[in-house]
Amino acid sequence: MSKKSIYLLGILLTIIVGSILYWYLCCTVCYAEKCTSPTQKEQQTSNGEVSKPKIKHPTLLPLSIKDTNGNFAYEINENFNFNTSNFSIHDSVSSSLNNGISMIKEYLDSNKNKQLNITGYYMDNEVNNSAFPNLGLARANSVKNYMVSQNISSKIINTYGKLNNDIVPDANNVLFGPLQLDIFTKTDKNLRNDKDEALKKACEIIKENPLLIYFKTGQSSINLTPQQRQKFADISKCVDKLDVTIQVTGHSDNTGNKDRNMKLGLQRANSIKTYLIKNGISSQKITATSKGQNNPISDNTTEEGKAKNRRIEVTIN
Repeated sequence: MSKKSIYLLGILLTIIVGSILYWYLCCTVCYAEKCTSPTQKEQQTSNGEVSKPKIKHPTLLPLSIKDTNGNFAYEINENFNFNTSNFSIHDSVSSSLNNGISMIKEYLDSNKNKQLNITGYYMDNEVNNSAFPNLGLARANSVKNYMVSQNISSKIINTYGKLNNDIVPDANNVLFGPLQLDIFTKTDKNLRNDKDEALKKACEIIKENPLLIYFKTGQSSINLTPQQRQKFADISKCVDKLDVTIQVTGHSDNTGNKDRNMKLGLQRANSIKTYLIKNGISSQKITATSKGQNNPISDNTTEEGKAKNRRIEVTIN
């Protein structure tokens, strides 16, 4: 091979190797953003235009309340805030927000046919660590309890929960005002009687079929089923509207001696009482007692029967 041919071959190899290195470096270093797939960086619309992903900003919902059948309207650029997957009010309530609540109280006091609806929002990706069916209802009850602490009667407050995936927390996972408040007029006497009768019936069902919570050996947390959460919500409503009290009774199997089991039953009853208080029931509305091993509902000679006897009964009086 002549020197000229070797020279040309070297130039060709240099071009090939250079092209490979250029392509490799282009897609890994120099123009990394251009190599990102449309789903990662930008997406093409049907007409060929490039659209950038939307940036979600935190949702800021001010406290806004209006009586559509009256002359009351109030709005303040503050609200009750909550951490995600939590139903306790975040931070202390400001004095300006308290002034707004005082105005709501004055209006409700002077208009006895008015009631207050509180709807709490929740997202479907939140973890419900409350005793209520959803975090929205738990948040609404937390705000209700605060209203009650400001001397607004729980009998004129109705609480609801609503799924709302449009609310966005901030970088610290705080939701600003995931609530809606409304004042409405109770004018239909027949409808009011129907609702009162329905509530009384629900409360009677709880007396006949108490909320049962079972304890496993070494269990430290309380995980309620959807049915148990709904029954707890009904119990909470009975306490608010009918001024009843809650009776928490601890039971045990017959393992060990009677005195020990009586104490064990009371310990479990008190743990449920603490749980109810954490979920917004006033301690003055709860009585905790124990019957130990004296009231079995199943056979203590089997492990399955003993498990049923290790229970807490939550009912109303």
